Amino acid sequence: QVRFVESGGGLVQPGGSLRLSCAVSGLLFRNYAMGWYRQTPGKQRERVARITRDGSTNYADSVKGRFTISRDNAKNTLYLQMNSLKPEDTAVYYCNLDVPIGAYWGQGTQVTVSS
Repeated sequence: QVRFVESGGGLVQPGGSLRLSCAVSGLLFRNYAMGWYRQTPGKQRERVARITRDGSTNYADSVKGRFTISRDNAKNTLYLQMNSLKPEDTAVYYCNLDVPIGAYWGQGTQVTVSS
């Protein structure tokens, strides 16, 4: 059974940082390109970052230069380092495959940026 378990969210002030983690089980993690996604109420889920099997990365314009996606294939874990956070980054963050599969969505982790 494939599971993606996100963690690391929380409440942070504008300008602060958080590091999200996604523990992956049930598939051969190193064989898959992965992505971080986020969703706010009333909006569609959007991808904010992706990483290929060989470590190449891409970012949404809204987070470019502030967020860094990385992976540790030995630990089957995906990361998202978020710096210079803004109130508009407030959302539930999820991980999934680069081409997401509906059945794989986890609970997500809430990130709230507020003073």
